[in-house]
Amino acid sequence: MAQARPNTILLNAQDTVVVALQDIAAGEVATHIETPLPGQIQQGHKIACKDVDKGDHIIRYGQIIGQATRNIRAGEHVHTHNLGMGQHNRDYQHAEASQPLPAANSERSFMGYRRSTGKVGTRNYIGILTSVNCSGSVARFIAEAAEKSGLLDDYPNVDGIVPIVHGTGCGMSSSDEGYATLFRTLSGYAQHSNFAAILLIGLGCEVMQIADLVGDRKMRTGGDLRYMTIQQSGGTRKTIDAGLAELKALAELANEAVRSPAPISEITVGMQCGGSDGYSGITANPALGLASDMLVRHGGTTILSETSEIYGAEHLLTRRAVSVDVGEKLIERVRWWEDYTARNGGEMDNNPSPGNKRGGLTTILEKSLGAAAKGGAAPLVDVYKFGESIDKKGFVFMDSPGFDPCSVTGQIASGANIVVFTTGRGSVSGYMPTPCIKLATNSEMYQRMSEDMDINCGDIVSENVSLEAKGDEIFETIIRIASGEKSKSEELGFGGVEFVPWQIGAVM
Repeated sequence: MAQARPNTILLNAQDTVVVALQDIAAGEVATHIETPLPGQIQQGHKIACKDVDKGDHIIRYGQIIGQATRNIRAGEHVHTHNLGMGQHNRDYQHAEASQPLPAANSERSFMGYRRSTGKVGTRNYIGILTSVNCSGSVARFIAEAAEKSGLLDDYPNVDGIVPIVHGTGCGMSSSDEGYATLFRTLSGYAQHSNFAAILLIGLGCEVMQIADLVGDRKMRTGGDLRYMTIQQSGGTRKTIDAGLAELKALAELANEAVRSPAPISEITVGMQCGGSDGYSGITANPALGLASDMLVRHGGTTILSETSEIYGAEHLLTRRAVSVDVGEKLIERVRWWEDYTARNGGEMDNNPSPGNKRGGLTTILEKSLGAAAKGGAAPLVDVYKFGESIDKKGFVFMDSPGFDPCSVTGQIASGANIVVFTTGRGSVSGYMPTPCIKLATNSEMYQRMSEDMDINCGDIVSENVSLEAKGDEIFETIIRIASGEKSKSEELGFGGVEFVPWQIGAVM
């Protein structure tokens, strides 16, 4: 007689909760719990597997995810009604568990675009980058006019023209942290390996001056950067005409680029999660962590971000830091966030979102522990500010908010030429010029939103697919997408509104 499939999972022997692998009706018996359940439990939600007294820690993944706000009996639903934030682990043990991963046994390559900077792109776009919101409409007018005129018809190697518009660039200080963050972001996009050429457009009188962005540095070489202001060009129509002329010249340069073999050490993956659920830390995130380790073993780079969403799991990362200094750089960012949220009337436990909670997540500690699983087991090589150029290979952390479009914007500015995005509730977005691969944490959502999802990780639970096999699938998909295969979000045309620079400071 076939053994019944477990309806819950115990993630660690020390855990005081199990996670429901399906909807379980009141009166049914759950795996790991001896008595019938007093109430219905939804898939992805937590059930107490032992009695817990008020004030005791609730344990998941072998880690504290909060404290019981009342007595909880085995079999009861554990969620917002009886689980609160409480204290979390601050024993950082910097660099004490940093273990280098063995190098890969074989060399792998992908088909990418080699740039004069030595970097390798996964796409071959022309970007129209704006210094300020005031030039955003004109940038889009130029892109639309180029499309209507068929400007790229004679340039088959160019993937498209991407206007990068945003809502800031003026009404801000010219010397504070917010200005420096925006400057890094725009500079990072201007130099991104997925752009073969850049047309930079400003209004003329904004705080974020074109002259400062260009400066004396060689942002790009070989004449593949052109710039203008609307005021100096003589207004909207004259700027559109001038912009089209510049785009034609840039397209001729960009069309010279062709794909050629490159080592996968030139792939930099921005790892992101959004719309997380109770399965995120069981399926997609740890599977992505294994793929991250595989890329690192081949000499590549993976970026974990969302500082506000590793809060409560930062001690797991500091232990893997390659040095005490790197561990302390991460904690400095955590302390900055504690101050940042406090002075703006917020708190670090403003997460999870309502959708996260409906999916079974309760506290930021629980959400963070699942989110950190994307980082695998590789040593933490360094910690970077938002949009700061990543200059080291391996697993790194980039400081960012948990707001997905903003966080991905920073990762791309830092150099990510692929984004891998896990979601449990179902996220729809894309991030030109960088392709985005979507991973579904559960099979139900994957089936419902299959046109948006690239990989189903829910079959780890529903079909007993191993994490290792799923990690391999993600790794191979990264290589194919990097080589030119389109992701689902690219096929749907996403990327027009997801450039969201992090605005820090007063709007004046």
